[in-house]
Amino acid sequence: MKSESAAGAKLPTREILQHWREAVPGDRLAHLVKDATRALVRALQMRLVAHGVPFGHWAFLRILWERDGLTQRELSGRAGVMEPTTFSALKAMEGIGYVKRRRLPENRKNIYVFLTAKGRALKEKLVPLAEDVNRVAVAGLADEDISRTREVLLAIIDNLARDEERSADGARRVPSTRELARLVAAGTKARRSRA
Repeated sequence: MKSESAAGAKLPTREILQHWREAVPGDRLAHLVKDATRALVRALQMRLVAHGVPFGHWAFLRILWERDGLTQRELSGRAGVMEPTTFSALKAMEGIGYVKRRRLPENRKNIYVFLTAKGRALKEKLVPLAEDVNRVAVAGLADEDISRTREVLLAIIDNLARDEERSADGARRVPSTRELARLVAAGTKARRSRA
């Protein structure tokens, strides 16, 4: 199997693998999980592009296929992205015709997101692509190893969820994009005044 493109440059996923095998074989698990995720995302992106669907829309479509009519805020939470990111993606998805955003008469405050027929129809085309990526990713692995990997990853998520709950007092949290910008600006200003 070739690991280089026609131009002779190493392919990004092959570079990630080489990095882990040669440069940092004992590096932190968080980095390994991140790089495995990058490889999975890349594989799916390459398949989605044939259908003209940006990867950024994939998470929102998956969520809406499971439960249509969520608020933009609920969608952000479930996708694990900030609300401005969700707003931008939904605006683009609405322009393409995948979703409709609207306020409901019983709750004029929230904006709800609904799939259109076009957005719903994508499920039949795109889910098999994700299933294919998963098949490719675990090819040659024993069923017991796949099952154990799932158990381990779920345990990691559970441990981190408990850690997050323990710090629910606000000492450690993810700030909003706007708040983060203010914190960075304040830190930059403080460093300049010390210099």
